[in-house]
Amino acid sequence: MKAPVDPSGYEVKQIFYQSKDGTRVPMFIVHKKGLALNGHNPVLLTGYGGFNITNSPVFLRGAYLWLEHGGVYALANLRGGAEYGEDWHRAGMLDKKQNVFDDFIAAGEYLIAQKYTDKNHLAIQGGSNGGLLMGAALTQRPDLFRAVICQVPLLDMLRYQNFQIAKLWIPEYGSSDDPKQFEWLYAYSPYHHVKQGTLYPAVLFMTADSDTRVDPMHAKKMAALMQTEAANGPDRPILLRIEPKAGHGAGKPISKLIEENTDIYSFLFWQLGVK
Repeated sequence: MKAPVDPSGYEVKQIFYQSKDGTRVPMFIVHKKGLALNGHNPVLLTGYGGFNITNSPVFLRGAYLWLEHGGVYALANLRGGAEYGEDWHRAGMLDKKQNVFDDFIAAGEYLIAQKYTDKNHLAIQGGSNGGLLMGAALTQRPDLFRAVICQVPLLDMLRYQNFQIAKLWIPEYGSSDDPKQFEWLYAYSPYHHVKQGTLYPAVLFMTADSDTRVDPMHAKKMAALMQTEAANGPDRPILLRIEPKAGHGAGKPISKLIEENTDIYSFLFWQLGVK
């Protein structure tokens, strides 16, 4: 099927930036040709970084909507994936999971340093293991982002293995039942690092009541905690969207996808001032 999109007006490039420990990390950046690097463009940064999965360029309908309205779309190829083989994967799993978060935060810092955007126009989005990434990013660097889309996330990393099929992911993350593994899981577990009185980005947590992969309790309890503890006002809400009669995402009907993406882009356009 041919999509009714003319790609000739857009530019796609791959850049490399340095992470916290000096590792060279690739990132794809997409935007309209002739974009002015004025430091105020709305940017949507995404990533995954886990389970030996490669994030390679694909056509995303939602990304085109973002680009059409002057937004910049950035995809960081974080450690934990398979972009450079199993060593790249192992550099972002178990006790090295913090590397993934460092890679992602460094991507945001690069986009600001290179004048693509600023902290008031930088949004991030990720789901599942990428939702864990969003949780870690917003709790570790709440000052760096303006808005967060956190979809079907893992957020309580001390108890995650006790729900649904999550015990199958212990080889990737570890388990808090092991005292040594407890240490590294607690060190980054987003739920356990929400700090009272902190101004966080606006957050849209998204889950589904029939998700059999990542238990909805993660998004529910994180939203409740942040709504209680954060210093956010009505201009930076902490929202929770629960999709009825839906699961982790695969096979979702078009009607639900339309409603979901309408909410996502309405939230992002509002928070980043996109016309």
